[in-house]
Amino acid sequence: MLDQITALKSEALSRLSGVTDAGSLEAWRVEYLGKSGRLGALMGGLKDVPKDQKPAVGAALNEARGTLEAALAERKASVAASPVAEERVDVTEPGRVVSFGPGRRHIITRVIDELVEVFGRMGFDVADGPELEDDGHNFVKLNIPPSHPARDPIDNFYVDPPGSSASPRMLRSQTSTVQIRVMERAVAGGDGRLRGPIKVVAPGRVYRPDTVDATHSFMFHQIEGLYIDRGVTLVDLKSTLLHFARSYFGPEAMVRLRPSFFPFTEPSAEFDMRIRLRPDQPPRWIELGGCGMVHPNVLEGCGIDSEEWTGFAFGFGIERLAMGKYGIPDIRLLFQNDVRFLRQV
Repeated sequence: MLDQITALKSEALSRLSGVTDAGSLEAWRVEYLGKSGRLGALMGGLKDVPKDQKPAVGAALNEARGTLEAALAERKASVAASPVAEERVDVTEPGRVVSFGPGRRHIITRVIDELVEVFGRMGFDVADGPELEDDGHNFVKLNIPPSHPARDPIDNFYVDPPGSSASPRMLRSQTSTVQIRVMERAVAGGDGRLRGPIKVVAPGRVYRPDTVDATHSFMFHQIEGLYIDRGVTLVDLKSTLLHFARSYFGPEAMVRLRPSFFPFTEPSAEFDMRIRLRPDQPPRWIELGGCGMVHPNVLEGCGIDSEEWTGFAFGFGIERLAMGKYGIPDIRLLFQNDVRFLRQV
């Protein structure tokens, strides 16, 4: 038994000296010092050793384990400190050609351009505004009262704590903020009176702390439309939406308005479009957004005489529209930058 212990210790130490990486070191530990290792098997045989020899054999086993464990710790430190072998590259070899085919614009960019082009043919200019907004433009001037649930901090990305200032900063939760800025600029200077019609669309990113799933994201895109003029009515709004639907989705597209409520429009409506999403499917109704006549309080808050001027506003989600038109099942695909997906749409 003593000879077996001596032989095992010598063999283990010899093999350990040739170990150069962490994987081999762990394999050595399992083979010799593991619960089912070779040294453990010898210890299991201690019960069969004659009684008068057990003290000497037990001491030899303990000494062998101590020696091997110390050698393992020393070798582990040496392996950890050794420099990682550098990959050698033959710079004279020809390079590998990686080709993904010709590039193309992202689907969101393409849809925004398509929408702007359709509304441009109807006389709408393009407006933009900052994504870092203030509470005044995002809520107050849109006639949203302090008690409205849309202003809850849990539903918005505030940069400044709510109540920390008269108008704390936040990431805008809607592109309606651009409408306010456009109206403010239209009456700025001169005698402060609106001199002519306003007709703009405002595409851009908005932010809300939604849970990400197949149809929701904490960042997405909206496009808002605003038309201010003398004598604008709800008929003009529905005509604009119908013309847009048929221009973008085809002559079969239809529009319907359902009564709703928004603080910044009165009357307000949800608008649906009956469109054919795929050639092999029948047309169906899809909810796209909200709309209505601009609330007199919003006009007056921007310095526009609501007795002289009226207008309408509408807005819808660009991702929802893109998913409908191009048959995209999951909004997350639009933001993962997977080349396979981008090459398909």
